[in-house]
Amino acid sequence: MWSVLRGQALSAASFNQLKNFSSSSSSILSRHFSSPAALNTNTELLSLAEVQKILSDVGADDVKVIPAPSRCEFTDYMVIATGRSPWHVRNISQALIYKVKQKQKGVKRMLLPTVVGQEGGKWIVIDSGTLIIHAVDENARAYYNLEGLWTNTSNLEHSQDLEKAFVKIRPKNNSKKPSQARA
Repeated sequence: MWSVLRGQALSAASFNQLKNFSSSSSSILSRHFSSPAALNTNTELLSLAEVQKILSDVGADDVKVIPAPSRCEFTDYMVIATGRSPWHVRNISQALIYKVKQKQKGVKRMLLPTVVGQEGGKWIVIDSGTLIIHAVDENARAYYNLEGLWTNTSNLEHSQDLEKAFVKIRPKNNSKKPSQARA
């Protein structure tokens, strides 16, 4: 029944109106579905120096900055910082978001970074366009090994491990041993 109603609702006239709308408003739609940094390319939400200062101020441990332009097109740097507890990881992300808000004070329309994982506090990702900041719990950082995923050295090791995994080594068949005579 729903398919019949849906089919009648999208007649030829409404289809043409929809087609005209989508062609004229493609720039509007692309603007709504892009990252915050793509909207305003003249200013960045956070610079690398600001992120490093904030992370040192809140006491983030083992901060790594990984340049990523050769690996991906959507960001310039990956920043990975370790928090000692879920509270500390959330505090790191809140300090970064607070800095973005302070930079845009007085602006009518604020651009805020995309934040994922803030409820749990084990791993929070902040996407500010040119920078992606990972605030990670110690155990999660050791388990996921993000540095290994984004650097060249570990990818070579992983590819060699995969080559070994695909080689099938059969154990010697010991089931056809000659029987020993018992005395």
